[in-house]
Order: sequence, then structure tokens, then C-alpha cells
Amino acid sequence: MLAETLDLGTIPDFWTRRHLLGLQDLSAEEIKLVLDKADVFRKALDRRQTRVPLLNGRTCVTLFFENSTRTRTSFSLAARRLGADTVDFSASTSSLSKGETFIDTAKNIEAMGVDAVIVRHRTPGTPQLLAQNLRCAVINAGDGAHEHPTQGLLDIMTIRRRKGRIEGLTVALVGDIAHSRTARSNIWGLKKLGAHVIVCGPSTLVSPRWQELGVEYSYSLDAILDRVDVLNLLRIQFERQATRPFPSVREYAHLYAMDMQRMRKTKPDILILAPGPINRGVEITPDVADGPQSAILDQVTNGVAVRMAVLWLLLSQR
Repeated sequence: MLAETLDLGTIPDFWTRRHLLGLQDLSAEEIKLVLDKADVFRKALDRRQTRVPLLNGRTCVTLFFENSTRTRTSFSLAARRLGADTVDFSASTSSLSKGETFIDTAKNIEAMGVDAVIVRHRTPGTPQLLAQNLRCAVINAGDGAHEHPTQGLLDIMTIRRRKGRIEGLTVALVGDIAHSRTARSNIWGLKKLGAHVIVCGPSTLVSPRWQELGVEYSYSLDAILDRVDVLNLLRIQFERQATRPFPSVREYAHLYAMDMQRMRKTKPDILILAPGPINRGVEITPDVADGPQSAILDQVTNGVAVRMAVLWLLLSQR
């Protein structure tokens, strides 16, 4: 099938973005635009239309300074399915190990004729720094505990496709809120589209100050289960924690893991999300992860569609 069969329409005048750095900066109108275009690409993927050469001749570089399997692969697949060339940059074998600065490395990569840099870094604000120094498009694939905009978008897309709307829903983000960039992007996006958001977890990982962003907080998962439409179970970010925020993984699982006993307390049409990779038996038990209310694998497919939409919106008019 040809790319011309896709009903993408034109890019509206209000979309003037050169970069995607976070959902905090996007309006509700812009978020809906990305979701609408992602829906078109998702339909193409469902039809096994794996090549839509809308970005032939463009080159994307994945500039990852943190380990990643799914996000890097998802971006690479998205770019290739649009016809773009992709290059994976390895920080461990680059000139950074010889003393070259981060900005110098990025500028040298851009000088090779790159159209987009997809960056993941442990330091918050790194994508913003790149955007100030590069002419090509910069896409944030996760910066520390700050934001992960495409993960937020794919989570919201999954909810919208399953529930038919975002406005009026109650969405709970459960787990390591303090260290989660996914939680922050979800909060910005969901609030702008009219959802009520609850953050839930141990008091060492959930602060009352989250109320300043207009969200509710709870230390008890059982106390909120009966009024939640969507549960997004976030992975415990052990690699970002200086000290263990709870006595044991077993205790955390006892208080916050979603299992079949807790599923009986929820609404019948509860939707379960969990950004991969999941820790089975910690945040979620296998029977729930593989059950009918789970949309975990659907999130992965939607992730490719969202990233195709982002790349197309940022690069097609450059």
C-alpha cells in the first residue's frame, strides 16, 4: 500500500514546533493533534502497512546516554517505517570518553547532515540544552526524572483508544512518583485534556506537594481503587534511588502491587497500564499483566505510532 492512502491531512497553522521537549509546554490542541495523527499511523500498522515513505532522505540519530531497549528500538522502527535513515550513537565508544564536550559531540553529529536528534540523558534539561545549540529537531526520549513526552503520549493514546475519551476520567499513577519522568509527562498531558489524576505510593515516594500541580495524592492504593478508571503502574526506579525508600520489595508488593484480589475491588471496566519493562510480582502480578483489562502490549504498539506522528510533524515541513 502506498503512503498516499493515509488520511493525514495537512498540518494546521497552530503547529509551529521545531522540537518535542516535554508535554508541559504543549497545549491541549497540540497534544490532540499528535494523538490524531498517531491514530492514523496506528491504523496503518494494524493493516500491516509497515512502510509509509513520508520522510525519505531524512536522517535521525538516537543519542542515548542511558541504557534503553524498548524506547530506542521504538524510535528506530518509527523512523524506518517513515523511510528515514537511522543511526545509533553509543556514548561509551564516542569522543566523549576522550574529553570532547557533549555539545561539541552533538554539533559534529549534526554537521553530518542529521535532521533529528533523539536524546536520552540522566541529567534533566539536556534536551533543552541541545535545542538551544542545534538547528535540527530535538526529541526528548527521557531526561532524568524530568519528562518522557512520547511515553506520556502513548499512555494517553492507549487510554483514549480504549475509553473513547480522556476528559472526566480518573487516572491513578501508582509507584515511584518521585523519580518517574513518565509520571510527570502523564500528569501534564492528562490534566490538559481534562482528566482527574491521583498519584499513589509510599510517603517516601509521594509528597503532598504534588497537589501544587493540581493532582490528588494518596498513600493507600486500596482506598482509591473503587473510583479509578485507569491504573498506570509505574516501575520502581531502583537505579535512581540513593537509598531504599521502603523496607523491602516484598512489603511494597504487599501494599501496592496490582493482583487479582485488588482487581475485585475495581470498576469492571478498569484499564491497566504499565510502562515496560514491568517487574512481575512487584508492581503487578502475571495474571493481571496478561489479563483482559491489561493494555501493556497495546502501549508498545501505540508507542511506534506516536513516534511516527512526532517525527512526521517535526520533519515533514522542514
